[in-house]
Amino acid sequence: MSVAPLSSPGLAPSLPVLSALVRRAMLRLIRVPSIIMPVVVMPAFFVIAFTGSFDGIARVDGYPTDELINWVAAFAMLQSCSFAGVGAASAMVTDIENHFVDRLLVSPVRRSLLIIAPLGQAAIRSLIPSTVVLVIAFTTGASMPGGVLGFVLAYAGGVSVAVLMGCLALAVVLAVRTMRAMAIVQIVVFLFMFPSTGQVPIELMDGWLASVARVNPVTPLLAMTRQGFLGDVTWAATWPGMAVVVAGAMLFGALAVSQLRRLEG
Repeated sequence: MSVAPLSSPGLAPSLPVLSALVRRAMLRLIRVPSIIMPVVVMPAFFVIAFTGSFDGIARVDGYPTDELINWVAAFAMLQSCSFAGVGAASAMVTDIENHFVDRLLVSPVRRSLLIIAPLGQAAIRSLIPSTVVLVIAFTTGASMPGGVLGFVLAYAGGVSVAVLMGCLALAVVLAVRTMRAMAIVQIVVFLFMFPSTGQVPIELMDGWLASVARVNPVTPLLAMTRQGFLGDVTWAATWPGMAVVVAGAMLFGALAVSQLRRLEG
């Protein structure tokens, strides 16, 4: 059976279909408590674990803030939001195994929606852990000298990580096509997130961890996301993170689309 190409013209209008797919994904998130609970519990765990374990670091000479929560909040946000992207890919595995994706492939809808809809879900889903982290952070003494722009970039960083990790996770899921893919995805997310400036700045690191943090694309994303917690928002701290988002979306998006084309074949 032949299926329409990824960008075939003349297919059903995209926006109503995209809206229906995202709404379906969000309804699943609401109706299944086992899915929604980690979205709420994990951000709280990250904030409490990181601030409790590393509280004394803020008193080290050269640490950029007197309150550890101002440094750690952004990392807790991005870590939690990365799992929002992973969760969207996990839903794709379920749809592959129950043949919902097969039904979409033989229907007159744009194939790109199979990628865009989960990423839309991941972006919306990321707002939940970001808000949870911010509420806990400000309850425990965080500040936002960057003002409204600081909040905007904090949320933008969370959404960006959810979409980027969602793209990468979808590429792996569409290649493996079983729930075993999630183990691979979680390892990859861990390797991106933890060897970064999550707990301390590069200036206070040493050895191989400092070298990895310097080239890790998560590091400029963290700098973009947390700058409002530390001071004024600047273009110098913003554009490297934006460049990572654009480059990552192009690379991981291309990987996901290529695996979708293989699935069609």
